[in-house]
Amino acid sequence: MNRAFILIIAGAGLWGTIGWFVKHLYMYGFTPMEVVTLRASSTAIILVTYLLLKSRKSLKLHSIFDLRYFIGTGIFSILFFNYCMFTAIELTTIPFTTALLYTAPAFVIIFSYFLFKEPVTREKVIALFLTILGICFIVGLIPWNFNALQPIGILFGLGSGIGYAFYSIFSKFALKKYTSIVITTYTFVAATVALLPFFPYKEKIYLLANSNVLFFAIGLGLFPTAIAYIIYTYGLQHTEASKASILSTIEPVVATIIGVFVFRETFTSVQLIGMVLILSAVIFVQLNSKGNKLEETTHVEIHMEE
Repeated sequence: MNRAFILIIAGAGLWGTIGWFVKHLYMYGFTPMEVVTLRASSTAIILVTYLLLKSRKSLKLHSIFDLRYFIGTGIFSILFFNYCMFTAIELTTIPFTTALLYTAPAFVIIFSYFLFKEPVTREKVIALFLTILGICFIVGLIPWNFNALQPIGILFGLGSGIGYAFYSIFSKFALKKYTSIVITTYTFVAATVALLPFFPYKEKIYLLANSNVLFFAIGLGLFPTAIAYIIYTYGLQHTEASKASILSTIEPVVATIIGVFVFRETFTSVQLIGMVLILSAVIFVQLNSKGNKLEETTHVEIHMEE
């Protein structure tokens, strides 16, 4: 399998472990947005410390105007999609919100067409259809639940999908000047700067003295965030943003597996169908990529012979 595809799938797989950390932090009384703050700040501390020790020069911006990329990934993506997602969960249901969150690949394909001139191919449309259908099966949106339909909830749910898509788009611009780890670092520094002023220090700061809370907060910042975003962004550097976004939908599959085996959540035949559809889309994208490369190679060889 293409190395970039492996990295993207691995990064998305790590995103799928976020629920394990988040559920434990919820048990200690943190709200969703407080968990987002812990996630962003712990990730920023981990990455800044690492780069200061290993590659201090890489933290230097090429231009002050490049901050717009990281405001895009950190605020318009990380903060915006989390805010929309948690609001949609409050207004509707978690399965319905999850389904709308993973409309992100559709938005990435649209944005990439206009911004990067990436073609909207028949293969991408098929893979996207399989992905969205699979997600609907996994999160329980099929069979259709009309009670979940609330206009405001739908708007916030679609907003989460758009915000989620922004990361791939802004990262693609930033990758022209910066490495994946630098982009990830500045993304969460920007998010932290925007979030910290609103954290309830007086009510919650004492919880951070608890070793278990620190473990889950640091773990949340390290595995499903710092490492996940670094390898995803690196993989994005070597493939189209639209394909990367489709591949990243492996996340709900991983989340489902963790829910079943770790939290003993129920697993139905409908969810199995959804997992098969998503994995089929991932395989389909990979096989199509190989086919395109073979076709390009053959075309070049024929042209050289002429």
